[in-house]
Amino acid sequence: MAASRFSILARSFSTSVATQQLVKPPVQVFGLEGRYATALYSAASKQKALNAVDKDIKEISGLLKTDPQLKDFLLNPLLSKELKKEAIDSVLAKKNADALTVNLFGALVENGRLSNIEGVISAFTTIMAAVRGEVICEVTTAKALDTAMKNELETSLKAFLQPGETLQLSLKVDPSIIGGMLVSVGDKYIDMSLASKINKYTAILQQAV
Repeated sequence: MAASRFSILARSFSTSVATQQLVKPPVQVFGLEGRYATALYSAASKQKALNAVDKDIKEISGLLKTDPQLKDFLLNPLLSKELKKEAIDSVLAKKNADALTVNLFGALVENGRLSNIEGVISAFTTIMAAVRGEVICEVTTAKALDTAMKNELETSLKAFLQPGETLQLSLKVDPSIIGGMLVSVGDKYIDMSLASKINKYTAILQQAV
């Protein structure tokens, strides 16, 4: 079973024929990270292992956030692929991870793409959210929103949802945007920050001089 799963995942990463045979996710994710995430989703769909792989990815995501030493080890460009593979294999073995999850991280190590690990996790999370009818929305503001402002924001964003969809709102704070907000909903991105407006007007003034 593990061998067959690996072959599906390997072909998904390496051949154009396999790309044409991919099970398309309900939402498109882009870039290198999107290709890995889509290949993983396709292989897991064919093997009916989506729930298991989704659980693995959530656990690894949480581990990378709570264990900075592991993250630094995996992202250290001075360490060999062999050491990194041994480390990630050990972690996944303790988690009883699905073979497809193991092979995904093996492919990332072998291809020198561990620096993209968080992007791959994010892309796969986006796909799985769409599978469940969830719409992931990330809002960045210069200051933390109070409860009233958060509720007002959620109400406004829910107006854009389709029937059967639910909102998964993530709030971040970044003082560098000065004011306004950055909004990312699914594959859409809106920059309403004050910093962006200042940069725009500064560029216009510089061109006028």
